[in-house]
Amino acid sequence: MALSDGVGAEDRVLTLPNLVTAVRLACVPLFLWLLFGHHPHDRYAAALVLAALGCTDWVDGYLARRLGQVSTLGKVLDPTADRILLGVGVLAIMIDGSVPVWIGVTVVVREAVVGMAAIGLALAGARRIDVQWVGKAGTFALMVTFPLFLVAHSTAGWRGAARVTAWCCALPGLCLSIYAAATYVPLARRAVVSGRRTRPGEGGATPA
Repeated sequence: MALSDGVGAEDRVLTLPNLVTAVRLACVPLFLWLLFGHHPHDRYAAALVLAALGCTDWVDGYLARRLGQVSTLGKVLDPTADRILLGVGVLAIMIDGSVPVWIGVTVVVREAVVGMAAIGLALAGARRIDVQWVGKAGTFALMVTFPLFLVAHSTAGWRGAARVTAWCCALPGLCLSIYAAATYVPLARRAVVSGRRTRPGEGGATPA
């Protein structure tokens, strides 16, 4: 049953969707420990954790809509968590050597540019920009890609199939994420103009 949307409902912090997002972020150290701190390094287990974190990306958003718990914090925290999970995962797997460098660098640069743009827009007082489905689809594809590259470099019996599937997800994921970043430019311009017409404190931006 959905909760009622009272005055200030979007200002809530303690919501179930935000808790789910926080739990996903709290699992990042576990992933890093399995990949680097566990002896011997367990690429397969690390891949399973990272895949679970990526595949549960939709859960917090679904719960927010289903329970009527959409919040301002959640709108910022959800894509930020995705960016942190993807960024940390990519850097860690690059260090591990399980992913082609050019793919990892492309993703890291894209995330860094979009992240800095979001900060700049927030400082400029731009209104918040809702996450685009194209960007979410690209992020999801990449969140599937990197665990598969880890499996491909593990001792799993299906590592050959994982390598092929990883490439099948990597190329569309990169194309979608870059396209989303490009379409973000005109949206950002309109957000700045719109933000200047609102009161201070109503701005903020969430990248694609």
